[in-house]
Amino acid sequence: MSNMSFDPVCITGVGITTGNGQGKEAVMSALYNAEHRFGYMQRPGRQLPSLQAQGPAEGFIGSEIQELVMPAAISSQLLRNTSFTAQVALATLSEAWDEANLAEVDPSRIGLIIGGSNVQQRDQTLAKDRLVGKERFVRPTHAMSFMDTDIAGLCSEAFGIKGFAYSLGGASASGQLAVIKAKQAVDSGLVDVCIAVGALMDLSYWECQSLRSLGAMGSTLFADNPELACRPFDTRHDGFIYGESCAAIVVERVKSISRQLPAPKIYISGVGLCSDGNRQPHPSLEGEVTGIQQAMAQAQLTASDINYVNPHGSGSVIGDEVEVAALNECGLTDAHINTTKSIVGHGLSAAGAVEIAVTVEQMKRNKLHPSRNLVAPIDGTLPWVVDSAAEVEINNAMSLSLGFGGINTAICLSKT
Repeated sequence: MSNMSFDPVCITGVGITTGNGQGKEAVMSALYNAEHRFGYMQRPGRQLPSLQAQGPAEGFIGSEIQELVMPAAISSQLLRNTSFTAQVALATLSEAWDEANLAEVDPSRIGLIIGGSNVQQRDQTLAKDRLVGKERFVRPTHAMSFMDTDIAGLCSEAFGIKGFAYSLGGASASGQLAVIKAKQAVDSGLVDVCIAVGALMDLSYWECQSLRSLGAMGSTLFADNPELACRPFDTRHDGFIYGESCAAIVVERVKSISRQLPAPKIYISGVGLCSDGNRQPHPSLEGEVTGIQQAMAQAQLTASDINYVNPHGSGSVIGDEVEVAALNECGLTDAHINTTKSIVGHGLSAAGAVEIAVTVEQMKRNKLHPSRNLVAPIDGTLPWVVDSAAEVEINNAMSLSLGFGGINTAICLSKT
């Protein structure tokens, strides 16, 4: 049983958008039914110009959002000259805002942290491609949109947030890092409520090609069968498969809550954050173990108390193997494990927040979603949730994220 601090912090609102759907109910339904949207990506700016004439099968595999419905409260004037990343952030934050009933909270006591840096690259690539030879006609708003503060400023204006608003970068750990910093902000009393948004990282063909060249992005093995390409922890994994996604998590101190909110409460009982002292994308067993141990120690939980782990599980050959080794070294061998990325793909900056959102929703339902393409796990001794959803009592869970540059994060979530 977790022994949280005297002034516990809980999650009161969740919003989520992925290629599988918009909103918690749509996304969770897709997850429980293992419904994917993987294929050759069609969004403009994701195809190499030299290959466009050869058809989509020469492009990059991923999962893209099919339709985005903007909330009626978001004015069309505010949406002028906004990127796709910004639009998805606004729509996703709106869901979390409404669930947490933040309209009743003093806006000067609400903070906002956008997890992700360099997240509007496709939008910028399209603008530059359109203006080759006509650079003097670049729109003035580009001076704002190329900065990471653009998303924070837009969201704070749309929702009237007056506490603070800023962005931070932690590569693929950005979303979870934003949740950690949100907890620290409310722990300190700087604000009563803090919203962490894992922003959609909108890749262009430049980023896709460089990540493929690096060996990080798959898939050459399943070029003819894109639905089989995303396979974290499977022996036939060959890199991550991108998935458009965004999540918003509302974090607040329990003692500051004076309005009616739905039960049950999910508490952030412990967090871990450490650096490998390494610029490279290679994972570190020592760093991952340290992050896990920090989170469990702060939550005052042992490995046997953890019922479920939502791992980073990117599908990287080396990354998956190191993460499995870390789980074993930390004694997390009895906790159920599934792989959210196997269904929604890897959202990079958004991934950690998406997986926190999914973990919270699974804890509320005491039901774990299956994993796709986990045919032959690289470690067959761990209790994977594979072919179908599983009813499991989840009192304590852990979510893990890793980012290029040696960033390791871990968060423990508890019901009591």
